[in-house]
Amino acid sequence: MTQALVRLAAAAMIAICGGATAEEHRRVAANGTTFTYVEAGQGPPVVLIHGGLQDFRMWRDLLPSFAAHYRVVSYSRRNRFPDPVSAEGTPDGAGDLHAEDLAALLRSLGIERAHVVAHSSGAVAALFFASRYPGMVRSLALNEPPAAGLLAGTPDGQSLLREQGQRLAPARSAFAAGDLNHGVRLFVDAVRGAGAFDRQPEADQRMALDNAASHLADQVSTHPRAPFGCDAASRISAPVLLTGGDRSTPFFAAILDALERCLADSERATVAGAAHNVPGDAPEAYRDAVLAFLARH
Repeated sequence: MTQALVRLAAAAMIAICGGATAEEHRRVAANGTTFTYVEAGQGPPVVLIHGGLQDFRMWRDLLPSFAAHYRVVSYSRRNRFPDPVSAEGTPDGAGDLHAEDLAALLRSLGIERAHVVAHSSGAVAALFFASRYPGMVRSLALNEPPAAGLLAGTPDGQSLLREQGQRLAPARSAFAAGDLNHGVRLFVDAVRGAGAFDRQPEADQRMALDNAASHLADQVSTHPRAPFGCDAASRISAPVLLTGGDRSTPFFAAILDALERCLADSERATVAGAAHNVPGDAPEAYRDAVLAFLARH
C-alpha cells in the first residue's frame, strides 16, 4: 500500500468517524487482540456475526427478540468500529482468520457451544468456524455468504464470478483511489441494488462509513486467503439454515445452491421482498425464520 493511499485513508477515517459513538458495550481479549461486544438475555448461547461495512450495531433491532429466549452476544470482528480501524489491518474477506477469532472469543466468554447466526462475509467466517470446530457449534443460520470458492467447477461458476467482479469494479476503483465515501456508496448499491445506500437508515449509513477503512484493506491486501469449498462444507455436522432474498443476485443464490449440495444437514428459506441484506430488508420475516429454526435445535 502506498504512503499516499495510507494518508488518504487516514484522512477519510478522521472525517467520517468524527462524532461517531458506540452503544453500551464490553471488551474482551482474545487471539492477540481486543473485541467489542454487547450481551443480553439468558439461556443457550447465540452469537451474532455481522457482514462487511458493519459491526456489532448491525443487530441492534433484532437483538431484543433473540435475547428474549437466549444469551445473545453480538461482537465487532477484528478491524471494526469502535476499535481502531485501519486500511492496513485485517481484510473483511479473511474468513479463516475471523473464524479463529470467533473460537478464541467464545472461549474467553466461557461459551463451549453456541448457535451461530451470521450475515454475508460474517457467514463465511461462520462456515470456516463450523468446519474447523464442529464441537463448538449447536446450529448455524447463514444469510448469503459470499463463499465464492463454492462456485469452482459449477456450470455457471465462471460467468457468475465474472458478473460479480464487473458489478463491484466501480467500488473497487473508488476505494483504490482513496475515495472511501464514494466507494462505500458504490459497494452497497452493487451488492444490495441501485439506491440501497440512500434507502438505509442514517444509522446504517454511518455504520458503513465507520468501517470503510476495513473494507479498503480488502482492496490493498496482497495476502492470499484460503477459499471455502465443498470439502470444508462437508465437514460441518451441525444443522444449517440458509437464508436468501428473492431480490438478491444470482451470484448469492448459486452459492446457497452449492452449500445445499455440500452440507450434510441443511434447510433453505427464501425471504420475499429482500435483496442481499435480508436481516435489514425484511427483519420480521428473517427473525421469525431464524427463531423457529433455533427452537428446533
